[in-house]
Amino acid sequence: MVAENKFDADIARDFHHVWHPCTQHKDYETASPILVERAEGIYFYDRQGKSYLDAIASWWVNLFGHNHPRLNAALTRQLENMAHVMFAGVTHQPAIDLADSLTALSPPELEKVFFSDNGSTAVEVALKMSLQYWQEKGETRKTRFVYLNGGYHGETLGALSVCGLEIFRGKFEQVLARHLPVEGPDCFRCPYGLRRESCDAECFEPMEKTLRENHDTIAGVIVEPLVQGAAGMTMYPPVYLKKLQAACEPLAIHIIFDEVAVAFGRTGSLFVCAAHGLRPTFLCLSKGITSGYLPLSATLTTDEIYSAFYGAPRKLFIHSHSYSANPLACAVANETLRMLTENNFLESLQPKIAALRECGKQFDGIAGEFRQTGMIAALELVEKKRERFPSEKRIGYQIFLEGLKRGLFLRPLGDVVYFMPPLVITEEEIAVMMNTAHDCINTVLQRG
Repeated sequence: MVAENKFDADIARDFHHVWHPCTQHKDYETASPILVERAEGIYFYDRQGKSYLDAIASWWVNLFGHNHPRLNAALTRQLENMAHVMFAGVTHQPAIDLADSLTALSPPELEKVFFSDNGSTAVEVALKMSLQYWQEKGETRKTRFVYLNGGYHGETLGALSVCGLEIFRGKFEQVLARHLPVEGPDCFRCPYGLRRESCDAECFEPMEKTLRENHDTIAGVIVEPLVQGAAGMTMYPPVYLKKLQAACEPLAIHIIFDEVAVAFGRTGSLFVCAAHGLRPTFLCLSKGITSGYLPLSATLTTDEIYSAFYGAPRKLFIHSHSYSANPLACAVANETLRMLTENNFLESLQPKIAALRECGKQFDGIAGEFRQTGMIAALELVEKKRERFPSEKRIGYQIFLEGLKRGLFLRPLGDVVYFMPPLVITEEEIAVMMNTAHDCINTVLQRG
């Protein structure tokens, strides 16, 4: 790595000692990571003082902007009392308040909350609870889960076993549990030639067939409702989820909603399931739950599930983390929920959602599809006939680099440029974000 400026010493130490996630470090030989010094609102700033508009909310977690005074205050108040205590045989007010709020705001069937510390683990908890439930009920054949080919639910081995994306699971196939993949909705390349705005989820047919033919061995189905994030912000209509519920309930199959990425206002509502009258058996939450301040996750489930673990000593749910329900994280989560639910905050997103849609029209002349669900938007870039660019062109990575030059932090998913900014972004800032992205994309595509 070649030293070029006065900050090279710290960058060099990073290069030699730090292993970053989802990063090809050879790229750092020509493009160093941003050394972030501070963050405020929708921007973060490098050591030289250059600002970057955080168009992806720092991996989808930041709801109210960086360094928010109310969240800072909530954290400080809790820090004055207690930073941490174990959560087995012990409880505390922030966790009690948070569980009470989550159950009040989610579908009424979800009465129990199990806390952990990241999205993958929230999913692991749901999978394990489902499996043990059927064991406790004597349904020992129910050991498999159904998942969508484009689904992503985390990168621990259990979560990977229900991940449908080869890039994440391919190297680990030999040790993953064997579950049931199903071709999921792909509205951009709909095999029926229909539109997501008006279809009846005809693409549900493979799922229906799998459930019908294997229901006696299926413990549950796991989906990312409305938006499949890591698949490239693939978006599909709620009718698919309604059909899923109608199919699973009579067959005694659990439904797991992984709302880790899409909850807390991202789709325009607090929770997808509550907004569409859906009744999942498990609801997995993380990311925005603390607005990006501290790790925390929650798995919500029903009294029916909970009751199967109640009674004999060996029926308990053996799953624990040192930092489960950390008081600092719970305190910030409580403040986050208050901010989301007061002063018609979610309703105030509607003009921003409209602004995002309007700004997206400028991509009409670019090959691909612009799609949007609430405060999530994406442009899938393709060559003619909807064919993906050759991977060696690294179109998305080139757009990422162009964005950095212009003070815009994007992190495309392959060749899908997506936008998931902090919810506090203004309509004017949305225009800046989208216009700058348009310039970056045009520059890369014209360069070939």
